[in-house]
Amino acid sequence: MKLTTLEKNKGAKIANKMSKTVTPGRFSAEASVVVERREQRRRDQALGLVPFAVKLDGALVKAIHALAQEQANSLNDVVAELLRKGLAGK
Repeated sequence: MKLTTLEKNKGAKIANKMSKTVTPGRFSAEASVVVERREQRRRDQALGLVPFAVKLDGALVKAIHALAQEQANSLNDVVAELLRKGLAGK
């Protein structure tokens, strides 16, 4: 047999083995289900949440992100807490 034929056969064996392997759970049907935007909106409305877009200074946003990571809370929870404290202080 020629060397090229041997290499071709090795490649075919590898390709055959790869096609028979099981797909890991993180890439198959076991992967986390992504909620559609409409469904997420319905869930938020049921909880009484309202989208509220604002433009903030970049340094302030970084500080809020750092605070959220420090407290291990979501960004929404941290901003809501800060707003409540700010409004209660008046």
